[in-house]
Amino acid sequence: MNGRLSNATLAELQAEVLVPRYDRKSVAPGIVHLGVGAFHRAHQAAYVDACLADGESDWGIIGVSLRSPDTRDALAPQDGLYTLAIRDSAGEQLQVIGSIQSLLVAPEDPGAVLTALTDPRIRIVTLTITEKAYLRAADGTLDSAHPEIVHDLANPVSPKTAHGFLAESLARRRAAGTPPFTVLCCDNLPANGATLHRLLVEFAKLRDVQTGSGDRPLAGHIADEVAFPSSMVDRIVPATTDADRARIAGELSIDDAWPVMTEPFRQWVIEDRFPAGRPAWEKFGVTMVEDVGPFEDMKLRLLNGAHSGIAYLGLLSGHATVDRAFADPSIRQFVDWLWAEAIPTLPQQAGLDTSAYTAELAERFSNTALAHRTAQIANDGSQKLPQRIVASALARLEAGLLPEHLSLVVAAWIAACAARGSSLPDGHFTDPLDAALGDLFGRNLPTATLAEAVFDLAGFAKGHAERQRLIEFVATHLVHFKQGGPTLAFAALGIGSEPPRLAE
Repeated sequence: MNGRLSNATLAELQAEVLVPRYDRKSVAPGIVHLGVGAFHRAHQAAYVDACLADGESDWGIIGVSLRSPDTRDALAPQDGLYTLAIRDSAGEQLQVIGSIQSLLVAPEDPGAVLTALTDPRIRIVTLTITEKAYLRAADGTLDSAHPEIVHDLANPVSPKTAHGFLAESLARRRAAGTPPFTVLCCDNLPANGATLHRLLVEFAKLRDVQTGSGDRPLAGHIADEVAFPSSMVDRIVPATTDADRARIAGELSIDDAWPVMTEPFRQWVIEDRFPAGRPAWEKFGVTMVEDVGPFEDMKLRLLNGAHSGIAYLGLLSGHATVDRAFADPSIRQFVDWLWAEAIPTLPQQAGLDTSAYTAELAERFSNTALAHRTAQIANDGSQKLPQRIVASALARLEAGLLPEHLSLVVAAWIAACAARGSSLPDGHFTDPLDAALGDLFGRNLPTATLAEAVFDLAGFAKGHAERQRLIEFVATHLVHFKQGGPTLAFAALGIGSEPPRLAE
C-alpha cells in the first residue's frame, strides 16, 4: 500500500479509476448537508461532483453528522475524498468523489455547524437524516415532548436536532439580512418538503413562545419566505463491510477508510423551487418537475414497499441479502402480486410507466454484486411502513379491493420483530418502538389483540374508516406465520400459482 486516499495521493491511482476533474482548492461551499451518511455520498454528493466538474465551482458541500463522528473521523484525514464503487453483476467502476469539502460533528461543536449554516454563500441545505429523526408523534405532528425538542427549545444556540439547527440558523440569517437558504429534504417521507416545512413551522411556533418573538415571529418567516421543495431519491446503497474496504484498498493500492458501494441506477426528482439558486443538476440526469408526488408514490409503493416485503420475508426465510431473497421463487412471486396490488393505487393520469419501472426493479433486486443485507432494510419498520405499505392497503380497501399481499408485509414485520432473540439474532435489526414492542410480545396476547395493539402503538391507519378491516387481514397472516412460518403464509395466498399480470 502507498498510504491513504487524499489530495496528495490522487495522482497515484490507477488510470481506470475516475478522479475529480476540477481544482478542489478553487471550490467554494454552497450546500450544507445534514446526515452525511453512505446514501448521501452515493447520491447527492455524486451529482454535485458532476456539477463541479462542469465548472460550477460554488456548490461545494459541508457535511454535518448530527450523531456520530465516524464519517468525519474516516474522511477528514482523506480531505473529504472517498471511493464510490458502482457495482453490478457484470463488474465494477471505481470513482473518487471530491464534492465534500469539510465535515462537522454537531454534538462536538454545534456552534461550528451554525456558523456554516449562516454563511451567506450557503444557499441550499439538504437532509438525509432518516425518517425517525424528524421526531414526529403518532399523528404526524411534531413530537413536542421529545427530550431533544425540549432541549432545543430551551437551548437554541446549542441545538441537537435538525429542527433546532434550521430554526436557529434561519433566525440568525434573518437578523443579519442574509436571504434564507432553500431546504431540500431527501428522505423517504410523504411529500417530504411539505412535511419538513410543516414540522419546522410547528417547532418555530413553540420557539417563538419560548423566546418571546414579539411582532417578528420566526414561524411566519419560515412559513412564508423559506422554500421547501419536495424531492424523490433512489439508489440502493448497502452498508460498507470490512471486506469491501480491503477489496477497494487492493484495487486502489491505497487505503480508503470508508468507500461506498452502490448500483449503476440512480434517480433524483426535485420540485424546481430554489429562490437562492441551484446547481444545473438537470445536466446530469436529475428530473426537475412542478410536482414530485406521482414519482414519489411510485417509488415508495413499488420499490420501497417491495424492499420492505423482501426484507422481512427474507429474514423469516433465512435469506441474508436481497438478491438471495429475490431468487427464492415464493418471494419472487409474492413481489409480483404485491406490485399488482399497489399499482392501481398510484395516480392514473400522471404518465407513470409502471411496467418498465417494475421490470427495472426486478433487475436491480437481482444484482448479486451488491449483497444488500435484508437486516439493513428491515430497520425502522414502524417509521417506514405507513407510506410504503399501509397507505396502499388503505387505498385498496377504500376502492373495494383486497390488500392481501400488502397486509402480509405488515404481518411479516411484526413476525420478524417478534422472532428476534429466537429464530433471528437478538438485535438483528432495530426499530424506535423496540422497547414497547418487546413488552407487547412478552404478554402472550391473542393474535387479533396483538395486531390491534401494534397498530395502536405505531399509529398505523389512525382514525381511518378501514383501519379495523386492515387489522383483521394482518391478524390472519400473523396466525399463519405463527403456525407455519412463511411457507404457510405463502400457501394461504396461493403462492405457487400463475403470477399476476401487472397493470400497465
